[in-house]
Amino acid sequence: MRYVRLGSSGLKVSSVCLGMMSYGDPARRAWYLDEAAAEPIVARAVERGVTFFDTADMYSEGLTEQITGSLLRRLFTRREDYVLATKVYYPTGPGPNDRGLSRKHILDAIDGSLRRLGTDHVDLYQIHRFDDETPVEETLEALHDVVRAGKARYLGASTMPAWKFAKAQYLARANGWTRFVSMQPYYNLLYREEEREMLPLCADEGVGVIPWSPLARGMLAGTRERGGVRNTTRAGIDAFADQLYTDDDFDVVDVTRAVAAERGVPPAQVALAWLRSRPAVAAPIVGATRLGHIDDAVDSVELTLTARECARLEAPYRPHEVMPKG
Repeated sequence: MRYVRLGSSGLKVSSVCLGMMSYGDPARRAWYLDEAAAEPIVARAVERGVTFFDTADMYSEGLTEQITGSLLRRLFTRREDYVLATKVYYPTGPGPNDRGLSRKHILDAIDGSLRRLGTDHVDLYQIHRFDDETPVEETLEALHDVVRAGKARYLGASTMPAWKFAKAQYLARANGWTRFVSMQPYYNLLYREEEREMLPLCADEGVGVIPWSPLARGMLAGTRERGGVRNTTRAGIDAFADQLYTDDDFDVVDVTRAVAAERGVPPAQVALAWLRSRPAVAAPIVGATRLGHIDDAVDSVELTLTARECARLEAPYRPHEVMPKG
């Protein structure tokens, strides 16, 4: 495992981040794993040096945070030995103030997350989306107060237009509030629209990029085939991926498989190695429901692609409509 700075901050994270969204209530989604099934997978990640874990308050209606906190307390002897990230924005209850980025919801939400996680602080507190219904100054000052209270060490953001992120960073700097050190965009070999504005902005601002769905919802790992073939339970019910991708995108998948075959590694390793070669990318957020997913993610850290291989992987890309940010 390698450990890298998260952007220009002093925080060191493993260059694989384990996304915890797959762990929750199987009655809600067929591909969720309960705590008992998740434990050996998370344990393998810890054994292989992963110290960075990402969750959110709305995953499985809070159960994912409970599972995350329970497992990490068992697998680590010291709280200082891992980096814990969670997110706020999406609904966590039925009330009108149980969502968004108002001061009220942020201050309530961080306390709820800490209670479920069983800790007195998170290392990275992220806004899951941008809230157009709340003045950004209100959001930024509330987040700053969360940091000042010691409930979060750093702030991050996720999935928003680059101009809104630039505005937030400017206002934070102008008012002396805590700035964001990370951005979590949807970014992979099949969806590269973030290269137009967000990635250059993050590189310029010293913001660490931690892409979610680095394997394009599993397509780059072989969960789908041309003609609508689905090879996993999740792929079979993933309507969002059906909106994002068409059979044309398999031109990129085919090249990924070809490069992987030449290297003698699984395609997932090639896709992750390519991501790490991109400007400002610190740690892809990898979901795992099998031990092999962990091994592929960690083994990819030692895989360095040549410039020619990267050019081959990038050549078949076709521009996509910008993914909805809501």
